Amino acid sequence: MIGEPKDWETLKQTVDRRVHAVGNLLVDSFHYLALFAIGAATVWSAFFTFFEMVQDGRAGVADILLLFIYLEIGAMVGIYFKTNHLPVRYLIYISITVLARFMIETISLEHKSGWYIPILSGSILLLAIAALVLRFGSHRYPSYEPDRRDPADGDS
Repeated sequence: MIGEPKDWETLKQTVDRRVHAVGNLLVDSFHYLALFAIGAATVWSAFFTFFEMVQDGRAGVADILLLFIYLEIGAMVGIYFKTNHLPVRYLIYISITVLARFMIETISLEHKSGWYIPILSGSILLLAIAALVLRFGSHRYPSYEPDRRDPADGDS
């Protein structure tokens, strides 16, 4: 009979399991949809950037760095897809590449030095130190068992 406390507890546990299953399905579906959208946008942008370089008949250093940014974003999406962990070091690498690209473009456009060059250089140095600290920390204090390491070396 459904009026027994034991039956109500069993019903509650069944409902909880099903609600969690549906919730996990919705979250995972959004997760994969978002990853595919980001990956597709990255491939699309990289293709058209490359196509513009071919049309121009040349590729500058800033253009090549932009392609590296797309490559790093693609690698980050791939690792996130496979491991469900966001490799923070890849975000730092992308940031370093963006700052280097910005510095190269700005210097080549203005052909003069300014206050922003030491600031950008210091920012790149700070990000490089942060990447080194993350790398050392993930090696010294892994968040995974040594036999189950992910491609991002455990930093998340």
